[in-house]
Amino acid sequence: MDIIIVVLFSYFSGSIPFGLILTKIFTNKDVRKIGSGNIGATNVLRTGNKFLAFTTLIFDVLKGYAPVIITYQYFNDLVSLSCLSVFLGHIFPVWLKFKGGKGVATYLGILFALSIQLSFLFMFTWLVISLIFRYSSLSSIFAALTVFVVSSLREIASPIITLMSEKTLNSDENSSDIAFILFIFLILIIFTHRKNILNLKNKTETKIKI
Repeated sequence: MDIIIVVLFSYFSGSIPFGLILTKIFTNKDVRKIGSGNIGATNVLRTGNKFLAFTTLIFDVLKGYAPVIITYQYFNDLVSLSCLSVFLGHIFPVWLKFKGGKGVATYLGILFALSIQLSFLFMFTWLVISLIFRYSSLSSIFAALTVFVVSSLREIASPIITLMSEKTLNSDENSSDIAFILFIFLILIIFTHRKNILNLKNKTETKIKI
């Protein structure tokens, strides 16, 4: 019963299409008919409304963060399942015939719930890559890869750190579960950016406008 509650609550939370809702309410436009057709903050920005894009980003981050934190409080052993359900809810929302966003902002919200350090690592890496190459898709993929690699290295190093200290700051008993779920997220983020990867290969990918 707990599994069903966590899956449904997490999935439906993740499936709320804030980008579509906000643009429809405030601009009377369908964001799916603009730019890439994506419902995420990057495509909302293409409406020309930076405030709506920022608001979409915040809400997409929160819908990733809140269900995982709640699951952590009441169903601690099902956190990984909650993470995956939230993410799948965003990229495959039942309300939009399973055609959702690319999941980057929701992924960041999940990261905030799992690890503050990893979430800041993701943002820092995304920012650096975006400033160098000016491609949001490349920045997202590379940042997700970096987070996965660092989490995996931390998992390998944790037994050594434990031997050196009885109790470590921010030690994580579920580090192996986190590394595994981050690997799944990396694969899913690559999947949702498959068209962008093809555009990058063909040099037709749209750059970030500053």
